[in-house]
Amino acid sequence: MDLRHLRLENECVLKATRAGGKGGQHVNKVSTRVELSFDLRGSGLLTDKQKAVLEQKLAGRISSEGILRVIEDGGRSQHTNREKVIDKFYALIEKALRPVKKRKKTTVPKSVKEKRLEQKKRKSETKKLRTQLIH
Repeated sequence: MDLRHLRLENECVLKATRAGGKGGQHVNKVSTRVELSFDLRGSGLLTDKQKAVLEQKLAGRISSEGILRVIEDGGRSQHTNREKVIDKFYALIEKALRPVKKRKKTTVPKSVKEKRLEQKKRKSETKKLRTQLIH
């Protein structure tokens, strides 16, 4: 399911800040970290059902105000991080909206049951022989 046709990034707020970590002087003066904020409850492009599913599945990533935040600070350029954060956002939404397949119940094959019973009989015989040897 590809949600890119909805153009959800138009409802997102992208903010560039300084990234921490390694990089020396470069990281201290350039705002390469990109934070994407998406108001899930205020979205006009998602249906109420989709919003409910997202709120349930992404509960740990959504703030109490209903804002979903995604952050990318891996690249050295703001432009690449901007593209990566949008890709990450769509991947997150698509994975959460993907329906969970129901598990099909299967039966244990007859041959497997027979093999298990045969092993039990062998084990039982071995133990019987041990008790006979002791007494």
